[in-house]
Amino acid sequence: MAKQKVLSIKTIVAIGIGSALFVILGRFGSIPSGIPNTNIETTYALLALFALLYGPFAGLLIGLIGHTLKDAIFYGSPWFSWVIASGIVGLVVGLLVARIGIHDGEFGRKELIRFNLAQIVANAIAWFLVAPVLDILIYAEPANKVFTQGLIAGASNIVTVAVIGSLLAIAYAKTRTKQGSLTREA
Repeated sequence: MAKQKVLSIKTIVAIGIGSALFVILGRFGSIPSGIPNTNIETTYALLALFALLYGPFAGLLIGLIGHTLKDAIFYGSPWFSWVIASGIVGLVVGLLVARIGIHDGEFGRKELIRFNLAQIVANAIAWFLVAPVLDILIYAEPANKVFTQGLIAGASNIVTVAVIGSLLAIAYAKTRTKQGSLTREA
């Protein structure tokens, strides 16, 4: 992707749309996992895609804003340990996939593997470490409970991003013209 300002108009719009979609998918695209207060979320596939398309800063803000709004609207108040974890997912994915040329139609096997390794690392950091530790520090939650919730949330997010996020990224790349693929007829 070409060099751009961190907060171009395009990025600001993407943050607004991504945050709104995060809220909507968080409400209507969640599947109960059987573990209290832990759902299988399709929102993280969208978050990973937006981080891939618009970068780490957009990913961070979409995760923070979208999760904060979702919790405030549907549960009455944000659960900040998980809000921060969502922001970390967007940030880390965006940082690790920064050089993938998806806007130029480049999203083959190598890019798909890199995207999925990035999202696995991001979800593992956020849900296996950050969210449970912050639950303990901020809310004095029992360790066994929060680490179980984090394990279920992280594992399900990894799977949903691997399936839905990968399909969305592949579909997006197919809509883009590969650079240098057009030739002039003589």
